[in-house]
Amino acid sequence: MRHNKKFNHLGRKAAHRSAMLANMAISLIEHKRITTTLQKAKELRKYVEPLITKAKEDTTASRRVVFSYLQNKNAIIELFGEVSQKVGDRPGGYTRIIKLGKRRSDAADMAFIELVDFDENMAKETKKKRTRRSSKKSSAPKEEAPKAEAPVAEEAPAEETTKVEAPVEEAPKAEAPVAEEAPAEEAKAEDAPAEA
Repeated sequence: MRHNKKFNHLGRKAAHRSAMLANMAISLIEHKRITTTLQKAKELRKYVEPLITKAKEDTTASRRVVFSYLQNKNAIIELFGEVSQKVGDRPGGYTRIIKLGKRRSDAADMAFIELVDFDENMAKETKKKRTRRSSKKSSAPKEEAPKAEAPVAEEAPAEETTKVEAPVEEAPKAEAPVAEEAPAEEAKAEDAPAEA
């Protein structure tokens, strides 16, 4: 039985799988983004994030541990140099997986995996969000200023409207009795034929 053995074997033997993940990790470190299948990207995330965490502490021991996994000097130099400086203050979550849809040939789920701190497009979007938030904050005090002026403006028109409303109210009162007299005459006319 294989209870609690959750990792994906990816249809490969152990040696093939470890070599493939090491090669993908080297490519990810060097190019900062690679396109692969969704399942391989998920397994690569589990493989490379502990190595990046280990690279935060630049000691001989941690370099040797990471080199035992990657076996590539250029990738080690890149990882302990540029990558570790960018992710130094991040407490994990160094990679991002974005789904791309199905591959035409075999309908496999495709995705790209990238290092979070190296994507300039995503960084620009966060800056836009900050400017939007600041514009909302700056618009809020502008709304409060007209509200303070509004009560002063309401008092003056309120007096004018009462002056204007008084003559308007008199005119309908004069029309109302005329309208009432006409139905009274009609009622008398209707009653007269009934009496005859």
